[in-house]
Amino acid sequence: MPTAGLVTPSLETVLSSIEAASSADAINVESNIQYLISLLKRRQVRNSRACAIATAHLLSLVVSKYQVTNITGLIERVQEVGQRLTSAQPKELAVGNIVRRVLGVIRDEAEEDREGEESLYSEVRDEDAQSATPEEKIQSSSPSTSNPLRHDTINSKDLPTNVQNTKDGQLVQPRSLVSSQSSIAAGTSQPLLKSMFNLLSHPASNASSPSATPGTQSPRASSSRPMGDLVDVSAAKDLRAEVVEAIDEIIEELNTADDQIAGYALDHIHSNEIVLTHTASVTVQKFLLRAAAKRKFTVIHAETFPNDHENVHATVTGSVKASSNNSGTDRFHKSLVAAGITVILIPDSAVFALMSRVNKVVLGTHAVLANGSLVAAAGSKSIAQAASMHKTPVIVLSAVYKLSPVYPFSVDTFIEFGDTTKIISNDETDLLHQAEVENPLYDYVPSQLIDLYITNLGGHAPSYLYRIVLDHYRPEDTEPPHQETT
Repeated sequence: MPTAGLVTPSLETVLSSIEAASSADAINVESNIQYLISLLKRRQVRNSRACAIATAHLLSLVVSKYQVTNITGLIERVQEVGQRLTSAQPKELAVGNIVRRVLGVIRDEAEEDREGEESLYSEVRDEDAQSATPEEKIQSSSPSTSNPLRHDTINSKDLPTNVQNTKDGQLVQPRSLVSSQSSIAAGTSQPLLKSMFNLLSHPASNASSPSATPGTQSPRASSSRPMGDLVDVSAAKDLRAEVVEAIDEIIEELNTADDQIAGYALDHIHSNEIVLTHTASVTVQKFLLRAAAKRKFTVIHAETFPNDHENVHATVTGSVKASSNNSGTDRFHKSLVAAGITVILIPDSAVFALMSRVNKVVLGTHAVLANGSLVAAAGSKSIAQAASMHKTPVIVLSAVYKLSPVYPFSVDTFIEFGDTTKIISNDETDLLHQAEVENPLYDYVPSQLIDLYITNLGGHAPSYLYRIVLDHYRPEDTEPPHQETT
């Protein structure tokens, strides 16, 4: 945990604390976990991107500092930390998404390591087979290890008539049969079968017999061991380094997701169009800026009262309001105006009246659920309903890390409520006693109101999102251990 000071706790302080702990001992790991949990509970780290970045950096620290003895212990450690983080702020679904991604990375790396061990042992067996001497090849290919029909004595009554010939009272057999039986007898040191009832019994292999000569065992017999023991302590350390590298790739994906989404802007924004948007989203900002580089269009922006209207007004008028939590979103409209885009600010109540003039709606999102529905800023559902009435296409911009495998069995569990004093002041006591005031921060928008999702992987229909869930999350991790069915 960083030292006490006048710095307001935020994502920057979390990242600096984790970076300082990377060069220290493992004792600082627990303090960083507690620090992030406290910020999540106090909502000093909020929004999907900030929570995802903080979670990814913290899990990277946990993996690198944890004393790994086996893969199961590492998975249990990540699950335990993920359970504490998601319990601290269940509304931030991005935290659970990153935990699942990291668990999937650990399982994938473990499987690749085991496959490498299997291929290594198979190569050793092939090399031993190629370097074997002719005598060893003959011995390994003798019928003694594969043919259970062995007899210790041969009775003349058991032989065909064409081989029943005696000479001086002794049995005479063809040379081929004698050599065949001699090879059978010489190829094994076990007692030969004496009964016809044992013809179908399978004898023990030569390698497992107590009288087997040292050095004659097969490579499989000498190297066979459970797959769980293949990853020893040294291999686990190498696996831990690979997991940290994979987590760094996830962090890189978080930092570049908005730019990748913006790369599809020219395919969906055309000249002289009127685009309606909602809230000051960095993802929407970069998307429209990329389109403005080659297209001329108009943006109608709803003011997002009462939770984000102050930031929207400040950026539209050109006076940027400083904010530690939304430092990247405060330049939304200023950058659009500077790019030559006409920006029109309207109240939320005028959305339905202007929807007939809008060509398409572009929305940001807080989280996307597995059935194609989304959790977005309050007011998004009314905009989507108005667009559906006017047959206006609705496009949702969302990075893959916002896509959650959770299904909305209870919609109320995803809705967070904010400060009611932004709607009615506490001085109006008479009205407060007569009405129940709520200030939802998010809306649940059904998938039927959405036409297209644009992620950093491309455009997808809402009905196709389940496939992306299967590609990014392991089935073992789609149900977090901290969630209990009621």
